[in-house]
Amino acid sequence: MQTPLVMTVIGKDRPGLVESIARAVSDSGGNWLESRMCRLGGDFAGILRVHIPSDRQAAFESALDSIRSTGLQILFKPDSGEPSASHAQETSIEIIGQDRPGIVRQITAALAGKGVNVEDLATELASAPMTGEPLFKARIRMRMPERCNLGDLKKELGTIASDLMMDLTFDQ
Repeated sequence: MQTPLVMTVIGKDRPGLVESIARAVSDSGGNWLESRMCRLGGDFAGILRVHIPSDRQAAFESALDSIRSTGLQILFKPDSGEPSASHAQETSIEIIGQDRPGIVRQITAALAGKGVNVEDLATELASAPMTGEPLFKARIRMRMPERCNLGDLKKELGTIASDLMMDLTFDQ
């Protein structure tokens, strides 16, 4: 029997870090299912989902303890399973504009107010082409509950984007 786990890892970035995690999964007879990992500043952060044979979980945890001794923080928990079917309609938005504090808070507050589940959020700062000013970019993939009207959501987010002087585009 397989034990599905969701793991988070964070620590000082270094070569071989991901390989050490992959080796622990593989040596335990596990399977690496999906992950999102990146370097942020001088640190490395990641989240991954793995299956580990139930009878090898103790060996896997021991391997993780060895990796932790290098300074990497690792947390894991049993996978909660598939998302609720009540969030059936998927859409994505892209936001681009001059950086300022509070952008993510305002957008995600509007989404939460409509019962929208954020499934993937990627943000970055870039330099504006002509001025070199900080340009905030975000891409949000989300699932909307069936009761959420896409037109109403577009209108509300459009108002926020206008107030923030940002460009907002929806994909479907």
